[in-house]
Amino acid sequence: MEQKTENKQENKTPEKNVGHPGHIPQTAGNDAGVRPPRILAWETTAACNLACKHCRGSSTIHSAKGELTTAEAKKLLDDIRETGTPIIILSGGEPLMRSDIFEIARYGTDLGFRMTLATNGTMITEEIAQKIHDAGIQRVSISLDGRERTHDIFRCIPGCFVDSMRGIENLKKAGVEFQINTTVSRFNVDELEDVHAFTKEIGAAAHHFFFLVPTGRGAELTEFEITPEEYETALEWLYGIHKKTDLQIRPTCAPHYFRILRQKAKEEGIEVTPKTHGLDAMTKGCLGGISFGFISSVGEVNPCGYLPVSAGNVRETPFKEIWANAKVFNDLRDYSKYLGKCGACGYKTVCGGCRARAYHETGNYMEEEPLCSYVPPKFRTKNE
Repeated sequence: MEQKTENKQENKTPEKNVGHPGHIPQTAGNDAGVRPPRILAWETTAACNLACKHCRGSSTIHSAKGELTTAEAKKLLDDIRETGTPIIILSGGEPLMRSDIFEIARYGTDLGFRMTLATNGTMITEEIAQKIHDAGIQRVSISLDGRERTHDIFRCIPGCFVDSMRGIENLKKAGVEFQINTTVSRFNVDELEDVHAFTKEIGAAAHHFFFLVPTGRGAELTEFEITPEEYETALEWLYGIHKKTDLQIRPTCAPHYFRILRQKAKEEGIEVTPKTHGLDAMTKGCLGGISFGFISSVGEVNPCGYLPVSAGNVRETPFKEIWANAKVFNDLRDYSKYLGKCGACGYKTVCGGCRARAYHETGNYMEEEPLCSYVPPKFRTKNE
């Protein structure tokens, strides 16, 4: 299961006063009000043809009981349209296992959404690639966690790397833009530079790095979790690569990247502006419940796919009402409620910590991020 497919147009409205080194934009807070969603990931089906070790939803070949019907799917898009025109990520499971996926995508396109697709790529034949194009899907994300041996082991299906590469070639023939999503774990942390070079070679438009969150089958992969120190090293590497590559780079489930970016910028005397840092100057780390949301195949709404705290169900409450009124969303939008190191951190408005990891470790999504090695000065002083 993959969640995010980047958008070239994301975050075009600059924050105020981003022009000095290390500036921290105020992107949310208890006085920010409710902002419309910018990105929504929709698990169109829980069914998947693979059995990946890290799967958030522990997907199987079977669909979940009670998944939204075609009519309900269209009504959901109508309801979302009342909040604006966020990017819609058709995800899963494997969304191509849903027979009406192109009807849904076309409907969303006609409503004015930027429709994207998150897939493992193994089912993309020439015919499917053309249907993706014709449905108005503007970008497809393909999951690649390394070269052939690494990828096949992690995805648990021999030959799936070759099948995914065939899918990429078919997207190219159909003129569909694609990006690569790579899940980062101890399993492949030493191969990141190689997989990034490979991503450039095959002509991707972007490379997103997903840092493992221990949910679903991923909860069983404690031996694959990287340490806070390895996490920091990997994010510093990403910062360096970002300055050299011509691809769009986005670390996902790695909110402290935006703290590291500002620390490095301050050290280098560089202004954090859209001119110097592109979209990174105008966004933040954890967007869950603030400008990003997740909708399950049966209509449950969550801050993200890794944080299984229900904000409501679209079968019972219109999406617009859930987005505005859900307790979990409004908690996450109020930084004064953040606890532990995150509550004392001067970077919390651009990082926020991974709320899903906090929830997994403590049962409280407002607690501190467990995989962050940074100790804020205020927190250090308080505990001395």
